[in-house]
Amino acid sequence: MIKLIVGLGNPGQQYEKTRHNAGFLFLDSLATERSCVWSNKPGFQGLISECNIVGEKVLLLKPQAFMNRSGQSVGKVARYYKLAPEEILVAHDELDFEVGVVKLKKDGGHAGHNGLRDIIANLGANGFYRLRIGIGRPVAGMVVADYVLSAPSKNDWQLMLSAIDYGKSFINQLIAGDIAAVMNKLNG
Repeated sequence: MIKLIVGLGNPGQQYEKTRHNAGFLFLDSLATERSCVWSNKPGFQGLISECNIVGEKVLLLKPQAFMNRSGQSVGKVARYYKLAPEEILVAHDELDFEVGVVKLKKDGGHAGHNGLRDIIANLGANGFYRLRIGIGRPVAGMVVADYVLSAPSKNDWQLMLSAIDYGKSFINQLIAGDIAAVMNKLNG
């Protein structure tokens, strides 16, 4: 059962509508939909919210360090609440999927994603779930960092928001523990 949902992104207004903030966008949308209120928790290095989803207490976390230091916040929250990696879902941008694709994965490496790399390092494990929100790849010759930190086109933005909405539609099932069915649906 998922007890902590982490959204990856970079703090600061200049990053709000960038591809790399897909995880923040996901959590902001989920929090708004569920009327969850954010609190700044300096000890956790993040914004945190406690929500009730299908009768379960679920924590939402937006680390407030930059992407490559997200794991510090996730590690602190996981240790404080005594959460196992398999009770954590991390929503993040995914270069390997076309814009608008969303898939669910458990375990695995970081595939070059610095936020995931830091989470794995700080948890000492990779057994958490990942909600992977497709942002597509940059055109040949464009630096990946420049691409992920830039705003998508209007069309790509709409596709990202649609993917986020689609991913959110499975949250009740994920919290209820019906993870295999969600994986089959999203990954099928």
